[in-house]
Amino acid sequence: MFRGVVTDVFFDLDHTLWDFEKNSALTFKRIFTKNGIDVSLESFLEMYVPLNFAYWKLYREEKVTKEELRYQRLKKAFDAIGFPTNRSLINKLSEDYILHLSSFNHIFPDTKEILEYLMPNYRLHIITNGFEEIQHKKLINAGIIHHFDVIVNSEMAGVKKPNPKIFQLALEKTGTTAEKSLMVGDSLEADILGARAVGFHTLHFNPTRDSNHDFCKIITGLNEIKTVL
Repeated sequence: MFRGVVTDVFFDLDHTLWDFEKNSALTFKRIFTKNGIDVSLESFLEMYVPLNFAYWKLYREEKVTKEELRYQRLKKAFDAIGFPTNRSLINKLSEDYILHLSSFNHIFPDTKEILEYLMPNYRLHIITNGFEEIQHKKLINAGIIHHFDVIVNSEMAGVKKPNPKIFQLALEKTGTTAEKSLMVGDSLEADILGARAVGFHTLHFNPTRDSNHDFCKIITGLNEIKTVL
C-alpha cells in the first residue's frame, strides 16, 4: 500500500510501541507499597484509567496544565474510591509516579521485530505528546531508542497532537514531506486525524478493537505493518 511512496515512518510512543497501561499499573503497585497506600490496585485503576484518558484529552486541548493533569487525575481517582488524601500526599505520589514510570519497560508484541524490519528501508521517528523528561528514558530503558533518527515531543513543539504545528516541526526536523511520511499511532484524534490534516499517510494501531472507521487502515498488531511496507 505504501511501498515506493513512503520514506519516513513516524510512530507514537505511549499505547503504540510502549505498553503504557501495563507499565503504569506496575508503577502504581510499586509507589503504593513505597508510600504505604493500602488500597485495591484494581479498584484504583478502574477509576484512574478513564480519568487519565480524560485529562490527557483536556491537556491536548490546552484546557489544563501539566501540573493540573498530574494532580487531578490522582486526586479524583482516590476520591472515587473513598480513600482520604491531602495535597502533600498527592504531590508525593505524582512525583514518585514520574520517577518510577520509565523503569518499567514492557513494549507491545513485535515492537522490536517490526522496527528491525523497517530500518533497512525507512527512516524511523517518534512524535509523542508525552513529557520530555520521561519519554527519552522510556526509549532508552526499553532498548529501542537506537531505531529512531528524530524524536519530537510536545514540550519541544510547544503544542500537542493533533495540533498541526507538531507534525510540521517533525517534517522540518527530518527534512521530508508529508506525502512521503506515514504516521502510526493508537489515537484516532491525536495521531490519525492530526497527521492526516497535515497530509501524512496514516495507519491506526488499535489492539483493543474498540474503533471502526474509514479514515485509514486499522491494524490490531504491529506485525501487520509488513502488509503495507
